[in-house]
Amino acid sequence: MRIGLIGTGRIGSFHAAALSRHPQSGSLLLADADPARAARLADRLGATAAPSVEQVFTWGVDAVVVACATEGHAELVVRAVRGGLPVFCEKPVAPDLARTLAVLREVEALGGVLQLGFMRRFDAGYGRARELVRAGALGRLHTVRTTTADAEPPPAAYLATSGGLYRDCLVHDFDMVRWVTGHEVAEVYAAGSDAGPARFRETGDVDTAAAVLALDDGTLVTATGTRCNGAGYDVRMELAGERDQVGVGLDDRTPIASTEPRGPSAASKPWTGFLERFGPAYEAELAAFVRLVRGEGPNPCGGREALAAFRVAEACELSRRERRRVRLEELPDL
Repeated sequence: MRIGLIGTGRIGSFHAAALSRHPQSGSLLLADADPARAARLADRLGATAAPSVEQVFTWGVDAVVVACATEGHAELVVRAVRGGLPVFCEKPVAPDLARTLAVLREVEALGGVLQLGFMRRFDAGYGRARELVRAGALGRLHTVRTTTADAEPPPAAYLATSGGLYRDCLVHDFDMVRWVTGHEVAEVYAAGSDAGPARFRETGDVDTAAAVLALDDGTLVTATGTRCNGAGYDVRMELAGERDQVGVGLDDRTPIASTEPRGPSAASKPWTGFLERFGPAYEAELAAFVRLVRGEGPNPCGGREALAAFRVAEACELSRRERRRVRLEELPDL
């Protein structure tokens, strides 16, 4: 097997290293808008560097991994699918809903294989929470609370093309709400604040956000996020039912301290970022892609699954801008 990986920045380099360690991934062909960067990574990993992205499609590969900047995802996914190649794409498929729908319609029309990178589906804590909820161990679920907090803001250049806090960051929480509970989001009400660094106001984004989601069975969800959590990288989910409640993301590296006399103190080594916190999950999702390409496993996150989470993020952005409750049925769908 030969896999072509496009984009050798931070996440692309991590994916390339994970694939190079996988016993069944075969050889790697790396490409980047900066050929020198791809060549340096190829030298470190014992892979082959392509002089441009074009060679990924002309030199012959069995599958494609898209890990470049967001604005390049849609074109590369469509090109891979038109070439009959299974493709793994970091979320999102496209920066906005209209282009996302256009890409997914073409993928489905061609019968293409597309796996989206929602790595939390492979995290042990979220997996265990899903098992407990689906088995009824918590009883009727009435409340879900999620949070995603970055230790420090991303660069201004990244913010300009990220799609905003809901689409870029909290979309993972929205995916987990669906995946863990087994229910769809029916409506949202969202708000955001840009009172932090000026770069957020300059790009029309917010640095802190909150949303209330109502699921189709009446369960209420609160989702909060921020780019400015100085204590460390904090990703958690709490699920409360009539019988019991559980929490995901609570361990000795969770960046929060209790003010109670007998409560836990601050973590001595808090999580610093998503690659550190979810490293094993990223590796597992790529292992699942290799199995998918080899015909040995199902698609763990196809286009429609990713679209469902993206539509929630889109509804939150619309709610924030128009300061009103938004029903998901207002948004276009496949």
